[in-house]
Amino acid sequence: MNIPPLVDKGPALTVDEVRRYSRHLIIPDVAMSGQQRLMNAKVLCVGAGGLGSPALMYLAAAGVGTLGIVEFDTVDESNLQRQIIHGQSDIGKSKAISAKEKIAEINPNVKVNVHEVRLDTDNVKEIFSQYDLIVDGTDNFATRYLVNDACVLLKKPYVWGSIYRFDGQASVFWAEYGPCYRCLYPEPPPPGMVPSCAEGGVLGVLCASIGSIQTTEAIKLIAGIGEPLIGQLMIYDALEMSYRKIKVRKDPKCPLCSEKPTQTALLPDYEAFCGVLSDAAEVAVKDSTISVTELKAKIDNKDKFLLIDVREPSEYEIVKIPGAILIPKQGFLDGSALAGLPQDKPIILHCKSGVRSAECLAILKSAGFADATHVSGGVVAWAKQIDTSLPVY
Repeated sequence: MNIPPLVDKGPALTVDEVRRYSRHLIIPDVAMSGQQRLMNAKVLCVGAGGLGSPALMYLAAAGVGTLGIVEFDTVDESNLQRQIIHGQSDIGKSKAISAKEKIAEINPNVKVNVHEVRLDTDNVKEIFSQYDLIVDGTDNFATRYLVNDACVLLKKPYVWGSIYRFDGQASVFWAEYGPCYRCLYPEPPPPGMVPSCAEGGVLGVLCASIGSIQTTEAIKLIAGIGEPLIGQLMIYDALEMSYRKIKVRKDPKCPLCSEKPTQTALLPDYEAFCGVLSDAAEVAVKDSTISVTELKAKIDNKDKFLLIDVREPSEYEIVKIPGAILIPKQGFLDGSALAGLPQDKPIILHCKSGVRSAECLAILKSAGFADATHVSGGVVAWAKQIDTSLPVY
């Protein structure tokens, strides 16, 4: 598919700029005109984390004239295994500011706009309208659908990437020329069905592989070169070191980008659309949730109860709440764990943050375990509020 260059050529390069970008200039497909387009481009990166780190660094090195960063989080020690734009001295610092400082070291000619906000329906159009192209480095479905919908409505290309453990995916969604994200994933997966990187982990270097693909696609779109991943899903398996492409077609019934869309504006609540918890879990936790402080009081009072950790064995090895026994979530999903649970004393469930334990609680409630609760905030809250000597992952 031949796509015209996304960005017009900017001013002629100075002598210093010719020296800096000489390895681009001698590529016939890029040459002087391609570099002028890059230097005239405005690219927004949503997130300065695992995918945003390599994307921002290589976009800056490539000479993209203006980079925007949407990021409201701060740097945590657990980020440093994969978020290579940040370092040890940045712990506790705003990720957006940390990223801006590193970009200045890579290429001081790049203008950096910092948007230290949580992206939502109130600000997304105003922020996106300032840029030619959006690179998405988020790891949650609510933001992905929000980004996609805003890009469709604003007619902007959306370079998407996703990572989990050893697997990565990448594509370009641009409704003007092909499918949008909703054509590939019309509905979000059921709550709790797809673990996040925080729950399932990610090989750090996988971020570089997928982030580099995203950057490559952004450069191709800006300069109007090569075959962009429009209508194609790139799937990468790091363990097998294999890449494969799957065709993605425009959905004629897509509610957003079809000829007769049924959705012509942003949804009022993307968190509700994607659902953090299932309906059953929402009902289960309403009157059956305790805090880590309340759990600590029960332990200190020597109350009789069974404390169950529903995380995976690898997580249990990292940190655990004293007295908790491990029964991974899958045992609740397939029912194998239920037969061995006591009916004559309370059951308290916990996980890392409270999402998985809430889903398991719903299963217990439906199976007749009325005296069951779960711990809000999970082991992370325990490590932060009760025993700060424990690690947080």
